[in-house]
Amino acid sequence: MRIAKNVNALGKLKEQGYNVGELRWKSPREFRSFTYNQSGFELDKKGGQTVLSLSKLADIPIEVHRPLPDDATVKEVTLKKEKTGEWFAIFGIEMEMEPPTKPQLSDIDAENMVGIDVGILKYAHDTDGTAVESLDLTHERDRLEREQRNLSRKAYESNNWENQRQRVAACHLRIKRKRRDFLHKLSTYYAREYELVAVENLDVKGMVESPSNSRNTASAAWDTFTSMLEYKCEREGTHFVEVEPEGTTKECASCGVETDKPLWVREHSCPACGFEADRDANAAWNILSRGLSKLGVGHSEETPAETALPTGTMVVPAKRVVEPGSPWLKEVVADG
Repeated sequence: MRIAKNVNALGKLKEQGYNVGELRWKSPREFRSFTYNQSGFELDKKGGQTVLSLSKLADIPIEVHRPLPDDATVKEVTLKKEKTGEWFAIFGIEMEMEPPTKPQLSDIDAENMVGIDVGILKYAHDTDGTAVESLDLTHERDRLEREQRNLSRKAYESNNWENQRQRVAACHLRIKRKRRDFLHKLSTYYAREYELVAVENLDVKGMVESPSNSRNTASAAWDTFTSMLEYKCEREGTHFVEVEPEGTTKECASCGVETDKPLWVREHSCPACGFEADRDANAAWNILSRGLSKLGVGHSEETPAETALPTGTMVVPAKRVVEPGSPWLKEVVADG
């Protein structure tokens, strides 16, 4: 099934003009997961312990980190081994549910719309005047570099090498989990708190291939954030729209005049109309305005920046991004 899926995926890319080559050979040890599709498994409780029974293998006691919904039907189970040596069971479930109805665009108030500009210094800057700082992974990266240096000193494939390899893998996994936790919380917040969300359709692949600042660009995981935000908006009944990013920073959100500015200039000051704002805030307003235009929403004669310009910017540390709906986050956005 996996081979067929990969062949079909490569065929679609080839139809689009990509040079895809051929499937790469994999050794048996590179396969770290297997799937029970439709049958061959059973989830049950025995003596107060949740047990996963796998056909022709064993009854495996597991720790369920989240209870399955009562009306959910488990359709498949994937067993996956992380490079740290840990095993995980991933359940694919099916539920009878309809996504919530999205509100009419004409009925959405201005305070329920948001434009989001993503970046490196500030991960997200929105039109409500909230700026979320990027996740600080300095400590984790320093530890990873130390563990990698220790790994390079071990005899390849010795017992000491294998133990150290697992330590390196644990560092990578910790960084991955912290990043995804941050992205999940931030995307869920925007999807639940607003009825319309506008973001940039960034060419992240091209930006990563650029020789300048590619490490920070890859670490920001903007594509992952956008993908999470898109499916969560669909789940929550929130309108989601992507717009072209070109010129969002240069264009004045008040009058539309473009002004070139280097990256080190963090303030927008329009020579035509005198409008001044934070560089990222100006971009966020342009993103929202383009999103409304793309959806065909009528504008008043005044621009969004003129009708609902934030009085200031509330900077939120990444570690303070908590679960959506919390009183603290609502208070920060209101104060912003």
